[in-house]
Amino acid sequence: MNATPADRRETNLRLPLYAVLTVIGLAFALAIDSRLDARHGGAPAGSAVTDAAIVAGRALRFEDLQGGDIGIFDDASGERIDTLAPGQDNFMRGMVRALVRERRKAGIGRELPFHLSLHGDGHLLLADPATGERLDLGSFGSENISDFARLLPSGAAVNAAGGHSLHAPAG
Repeated sequence: MNATPADRRETNLRLPLYAVLTVIGLAFALAIDSRLDARHGGAPAGSAVTDAAIVAGRALRFEDLQGGDIGIFDDASGERIDTLAPGQDNFMRGMVRALVRERRKAGIGRELPFHLSLHGDGHLLLADPATGERLDLGSFGSENISDFARLLPSGAAVNAAGGHSLHAPAG
């Protein structure tokens, strides 16, 4: 039996369709895999989470205050170290809201503080030990690094134990 031109066209269209569906399926599988890795203590693919030693850090609590302000407190001393007013520090507000939202979704309360840490290689991380989330703040640009760096103990961001300075990751 000979194939008609219509049969050949249908066969020729199937191959690209299957290729596109395969690529979409692989992308979806990789996205799910990286999300599952992140939830089990690993880092999402492509993230620059460092293993360098911590040279400065602070345990932080974030609390909603009257008027829409967010208070940032040193967990050890209870001292308020900063206040984020509505309409200001939007990057910080967004990061905090995202981490708190993850806790709520997981049914986790406010018992554990968040950890801000400066590492020997200059990376600044914001971590949530309750969910395992770790954010390399340098991935969001140097201006956003400095917003969070001001929350470190005095002098840590400028000259972090041996001259390490903050930077955005290469790449």
